[in-house]
Amino acid sequence: MVSHSGLLTVMERAARKAGAKLRRDFGEVEHLQVSRKGPADFVSKADQQAERTLFDELRKARPDWGFLLEEGGEIPGDPTKPRWIIDPLDGTTNFLHGIPHFAISIAVEEPLPNGRREVSTGLIYQPVTDESYWAERSRGAWRHDQRLRVSARRDLGDALIATGIPFLGHGDLPQWTRIFGAVAPSVAGIRRFGAASLDLAHVAAGRYDGFWESGLQPWDVAAGILLVREAGGFVTDFRGGDQPIERREVIAANDGIHSKLHKLVAGALR
Repeated sequence: MVSHSGLLTVMERAARKAGAKLRRDFGEVEHLQVSRKGPADFVSKADQQAERTLFDELRKARPDWGFLLEEGGEIPGDPTKPRWIIDPLDGTTNFLHGIPHFAISIAVEEPLPNGRREVSTGLIYQPVTDESYWAERSRGAWRHDQRLRVSARRDLGDALIATGIPFLGHGDLPQWTRIFGAVAPSVAGIRRFGAASLDLAHVAAGRYDGFWESGLQPWDVAAGILLVREAGGFVTDFRGGDQPIERREVIAANDGIHSKLHKLVAGALR
């Protein structure tokens, strides 16, 4: 069995506690009381309760750390200490439609001397399948105790690529359409499953060969980006730079596919 840090133990314990409640609520999804926070952007009581559970568990373990929460927003902590970046239910729309493809994402972001911040630890937990993906900087990416590596494919014609499709009130559909038009004729297939954290986990596991999406929030991708990088992959923004979280643009793939996918995306945006 591979050992991980005490911090990851805290994160996994919190995710499993919140995940158990999500599984129960998912079993009764038709009875959930649902409100809207924007066009086609649903928030369920399950989502809010999961976030509360994660907040309570993590605050108990690290009382002076701040939070960046999907529902609760930013909660300041000691600025010299790390902060948590949390998505309590990535794939809310799947959840509310009874589709068993959703996850909890937790990342730890540390302050650097130059004023920037860097994600050092990430966990993505899929409650339905009980799969736990985790990574620590310089220690690799793992699913439970199995080491993850990005795929070895080099030919775009063999590659399976994941993405997210803009929907009502979210994203830039004309931009996405241009990129899709450039990528689709060159690859073996494109998938859209509706949970960016799991898309990135699957790139890290070699299930997908690449991923692109824009308009993502930090809680959608912080843990997943670390997973891909620690699994030997490359993650950039659409310009090929190293600010995918800040620019809200992600291209993730192995080294052979990434350059080719980036060329297609950049070409479509000219």
